[in-house]
Amino acid sequence: MENPSWHNIHPDFRFNGAPLVFGDLSELGYSLTKEGAPFETPLGEFLLDWASDTSTLEVNTSGSTGKPKKITLKKEQMVNSALATGAYFQLRPKQTALLCLPSTGIAGKMMLVRAMVLGLHLDVVEPSSTPLDNNGKDYDFVAMVPMQAKKSLDQLHRVNTLIVGGATVDVTLKNQLGLLPTKVYETYGMTETITHIAVKEIAPEPQDYFETLPGISVTTDERGCLVINAPKISEEKVITNDLVELVTENRFKWLGRFDSIINSGGIKLVPEAIEEKLSTIIKTRFFVAGIPDETLGRQLVLVVEAKPETRGEDQLLNQIKALKTLSKYEVPKKVFVVNAFSETSTKKIDRSKTLASIIF
Repeated sequence: MENPSWHNIHPDFRFNGAPLVFGDLSELGYSLTKEGAPFETPLGEFLLDWASDTSTLEVNTSGSTGKPKKITLKKEQMVNSALATGAYFQLRPKQTALLCLPSTGIAGKMMLVRAMVLGLHLDVVEPSSTPLDNNGKDYDFVAMVPMQAKKSLDQLHRVNTLIVGGATVDVTLKNQLGLLPTKVYETYGMTETITHIAVKEIAPEPQDYFETLPGISVTTDERGCLVINAPKISEEKVITNDLVELVTENRFKWLGRFDSIINSGGIKLVPEAIEEKLSTIIKTRFFVAGIPDETLGRQLVLVVEAKPETRGEDQLLNQIKALKTLSKYEVPKKVFVVNAFSETSTKKIDRSKTLASIIF
């Protein structure tokens, strides 16, 4: 009887320099859970899951757009996702990769799966804001969140291909990445689609649209939201709440979240579009949101993360009003400054919790 697809570990796979076959995964997983550093524990648990005969495993969603929940994924679909990524980026056996994301989330887990399936030489380091500080090696393929990319700009020349996901890449960071020799792509995806199903080139040739990976096509529903058809990684079409402008069945421009639209006095505002414009003048983390208002129904506000000594709400508001790209409706009515944002378990901004701490 033929082995299940997830049992087929590529013979060139290396984990921190050590060659591993399928039979080694349980031993490594057990060792990491019992004797590894705290960040290695979830990695060990995942390896034990992967080495079992069970064809599915449970993963947690990030909670960045709703309450975190457990969903079940098929291991075979995770293998198919890894193969699609390998085909798009033309990854080859023995190429080097770095896992610097938390293994609690799907993004970290899939870096390991890609390495096992494609035969990559994977180094695993403790997740931090400056993951390339840990060694001086060059890497062919690395995945980071925007904060890591921002704090690693002076070292990213050591990376051939970088994918950035987990949060929106702001205009300032895109411009900074465009100055590097590294090929950089912003990713689009979610836990339900086993990480990215589409990527958008940031550097060296920035694109306005996302392009789907092989075997994946997209349409829109009556709301203008993206519908993903990816038969090899999801048995059902994935209906999202992401407003998009469809270019072709394989290309789309992301506009914002349907469920984050703010209806302010009858004017529909898309927070993500406003945030992209504001990112040209705000250099710390921030977001815009709607809070209850007796007259408008919802009032547009800006929430900025900054140290107490650097606060300057009035000055910032004046800068925003001077922005030519903003319509008068897109100018926030109030600016709130907080010392630190609440975060999800995967270090994304928890907008709801942060906002609740301000207005209640």
